[in-house]
Amino acid sequence: MRKEDLFSTLGLSEVESGAFCGEWLDCSDKELSSINPANEEILGKVRLARSKELEIVTSKAVEAFKKWRSVPAPRRGEVVRLFAEKLRKKKDYLGRLVSLEVGKILSEGLGEVQEMIDIADFAVGLSRQLYGLTIASERPRHRMFEQWIPLGPVGIITAFNFPAAVWSWNSMIAAVCGDPVVWKPSPLAPLTAIAITKIAEEVQKETSSPPIFNLIIGTVEEVGEPMVKDRRYPLISATGSVAMGRRVGTLVAQRLGRSLLELGGNNASIVTENADLDLALRAILFAAVGTSGQRCTTTRRLFLHKSIKDQFVDRLVKAYSSITIGDPLEEGVLMGPLITSDAVDKMAKALEIAEQQGGKIIYGGKTYIRPKGFFVEPTLVEAHNDMPITCEETFAPILYIFEYNNLEEAIRMHNSVPQGLSSAIFTLNIREAELFLSPEGSDCGIANVNTSTSGAEIGGAFGGEKDTGGGREAGSDAWKNYMRRQTCTINWADELPLAQGVKFDV
Repeated sequence: MRKEDLFSTLGLSEVESGAFCGEWLDCSDKELSSINPANEEILGKVRLARSKELEIVTSKAVEAFKKWRSVPAPRRGEVVRLFAEKLRKKKDYLGRLVSLEVGKILSEGLGEVQEMIDIADFAVGLSRQLYGLTIASERPRHRMFEQWIPLGPVGIITAFNFPAAVWSWNSMIAAVCGDPVVWKPSPLAPLTAIAITKIAEEVQKETSSPPIFNLIIGTVEEVGEPMVKDRRYPLISATGSVAMGRRVGTLVAQRLGRSLLELGGNNASIVTENADLDLALRAILFAAVGTSGQRCTTTRRLFLHKSIKDQFVDRLVKAYSSITIGDPLEEGVLMGPLITSDAVDKMAKALEIAEQQGGKIIYGGKTYIRPKGFFVEPTLVEAHNDMPITCEETFAPILYIFEYNNLEEAIRMHNSVPQGLSSAIFTLNIREAELFLSPEGSDCGIANVNTSTSGAEIGGAFGGEKDTGGGREAGSDAWKNYMRRQTCTINWADELPLAQGVKFDV
């Protein structure tokens, strides 16, 4: 498909505005270029928003909240349902745009749009299930209950690696909860954000809804930090690096707001002597190489029992050698480029440090393997416990391999890093599986048995512990982040008994 046809179908032009709040605003003359990481060509440009546009967008979101919070939740769900229907019709086009802009292979680009559809469908059902509790009162003829009330405008900051799905995790749930959203996407994926917002614009016009899906694309100084500091956003949901999360969390805490943080992962898989090695190999290959190692759930550390280590490494090297690297839109390609030249340089530096610390590259290690595009080789490194680099997250396809003697040792090594997002164990032994899932086991927010660290379904709450930030998005009861809890008591007696037996008679 020609880029021109793709842009026409998605309503994109060569130069776009970086601010939307029911209408596209006239932004500055300063332009941001979207670069195709596979060939370094400019896909399009975006005129950056300034503080002036941020104020307009924020004010419109505040006004929209006053209307949207009073719309019955099932009616709010209907707007989300219509958005999902439009996504279904444009899935192929939007998925291709994701692949073009961030370098994901096409099946992953399409999968990301499917994830948006799935979370929208989840949110539609949720719109009729925003349940509170009935609570037993100790006082006669009193009724206690809790209810959940819309929170307010939600600021959403997303990273490049999931330029569509993470926004939908937040915005679809926020919308049915009664909250407008203001989206600040990654500057590395602005066109995907604009295309999605144009679809949302159609829905808002067709349903006569207030501007609930808003967009702001600008610098950290003019847009990012001012939004995070603004008390009119009771919740800031931010996805990105640990350093970014520390900054966002600090600024939001200073104004006693809420932050929902999805930060770095340094995920590990344990393969025991009782594992199905064929299954483990397939799962680890996808988790370590998928999205070119640029998922927050990418497997970056692999712990192999000493009895199976050599044979498994041999099979892993053979599998790595069969991975096709190239244009992510071409059939048969399994790994596209990294997002920028800076990402390539960081991978090269990490491998240099790993070797200095005693690591041994046993496959791959080359960077800039093509004259154009940010392509690298997926890399296997034999590692040991005293390598500080393995405690850091390098956003690249580097897999550190460790040997262990017993499962308790493996779990200690597994839990020894600052991050705590996703984890996996491969075993057919129920005692090993249950130990991994017990309080003595994985310290991560996600723990899997015989499946990959990557590929979480939207029905469960997604997020991690420790430096990963503690946030939870998507399914389960993550919706409670986007509402405020109110405990209510009704006295239908003609007396005024006090709790705890307190007497206060005049």
